[in-house]
Amino acid sequence: MKDIHGRAFDFACSLVRLHRMTTTSKVAAPLLRELLRFGLSIGSILEEAESFHDKADFIARCRVSLREARKTLYWLRLLDATKTIKSPRLAPLTKEAREIVASLSAIIRNANLPK
Repeated sequence: MKDIHGRAFDFACSLVRLHRMTTTSKVAAPLLRELLRFGLSIGSILEEAESFHDKADFIARCRVSLREARKTLYWLRLLDATKTIKSPRLAPLTKEAREIVASLSAIIRNANLPK
């Protein structure tokens, strides 16, 4: 199983490919921009979290990454609910976003446990 960094990177690549494949209408363009904004930041913030030597800073960065993942999930759900993008393309991305949210939540929970 891939670690969270690999998953976040692959997820970002999938979002870029989705954006490239999608015919952008006036409605879809701002929604896709937000999806990319938050979806691409998940992995970059995680990379930043790894550079911190302080546990509290690491947890704080992971929380920001989790927040970005939740926002990404929101935009995916909105694109699907409004039929802005055909659902079959969004379903695997939505599933992966949910799994990333769950993984980040677990990382934060485990990091908060006393050692």
